[in-house]
Amino acid sequence: MTEVAHALRAHLARGKTPTQAVAAALPATASTRELIARVRSVQANIAGPGRVLEQLLNEPDVTDILINATSVWVERGGRLERYDVDIGSEGQVRALAVRLAAAGGVRLDEAKPIVDGRLTNGTRFHAVLSPPAVGGTLISLRTHRRQRLTLTELCDNGMIDGDARELIERLVAKRANTLISGATGSGKTTLLSAILTTVPATQRIITIEEVAELNPDHPHTVTLATREANVEGEGAVTLTDLVHAAMRMRPDRIVLGECRGPEVRDVLTAFNTGHDGGWSTIHANRASDVPARLVALGALAGMSESMVYAQGLAALDAIIHLGRQATGQRIVEEIAVIAREPPLRVLSVLREGTRGVGWSVLEGRLSDR
Repeated sequence: MTEVAHALRAHLARGKTPTQAVAAALPATASTRELIARVRSVQANIAGPGRVLEQLLNEPDVTDILINATSVWVERGGRLERYDVDIGSEGQVRALAVRLAAAGGVRLDEAKPIVDGRLTNGTRFHAVLSPPAVGGTLISLRTHRRQRLTLTELCDNGMIDGDARELIERLVAKRANTLISGATGSGKTTLLSAILTTVPATQRIITIEEVAELNPDHPHTVTLATREANVEGEGAVTLTDLVHAAMRMRPDRIVLGECRGPEVRDVLTAFNTGHDGGWSTIHANRASDVPARLVALGALAGMSESMVYAQGLAALDAIIHLGRQATGQRIVEEIAVIAREPPLRVLSVLREGTRGVGWSVLEGRLSDR
């Protein structure tokens, strides 16, 4: 350890802030630029992923950083590429994962080797220690862009076209209960956040998420996020708990960041008890796969297939499905409507600019609202 590092450690031990410690430890001839660089480096290493990874996260076209033991991969513009950087040994990567978990307020050790959390800068963090990870620690970092995109901007970048935008705005205006489906990284959260900006300012939106990611430009948005149990196994707050709470908070719109478990029962119940205009995202390969996905999630809540069908037929109006092209471009591939007669199925409304059999169905349903 260098003389400056020894001094820095001593000043930190005396209770000085990182900025004060760096200023005191550096030689008197150190420039202001060096001081700032040292402070940023200390802060990045104490409460963040380190200077190198933090610089990557700040690059506008980087969406994900994936660390596999000692190798680093970066996703830029929808494409994965190997990043040539030395991030240390497997032991150092494991220590990095433990430190990031601590910074995000979650526990990561042999007793709990898989964690999901969020860093102070908004970056989503996931880690798996070895074992169960084979070959070394795995770390996944997903950037959190604070800019708020609008539907106009999503039209400009090619995610949605004019016809899809018009339909989406009508779904919002007519308070249709809508699911946004797609695979991981297809842009579901980005689209949902943009859609919520079009909700009238006089309405109260309550968003429910495992990790807060939705950030709509709306004056009356309330965010609820889950909480894990403490080391004694107490204090957990689930998505189901939050859906129950939201229904008692005078919501105009209940928005579930992702429907992925038994909370599907409570969401369908909410949409069936006067809470119109709700939105949620769901993982599915195609819009036509959403009914099967709902049945699978309903089974986790003890719901029979017939119960899911009955609740879904009455609760859900439309599906917006997102996909990723070979170029990495995220687009709205299809808008579909939930048929009102059993079995639970979807009818295509708009796909690749072509109107489907569900167009007249959705037109009639929105006109009746």
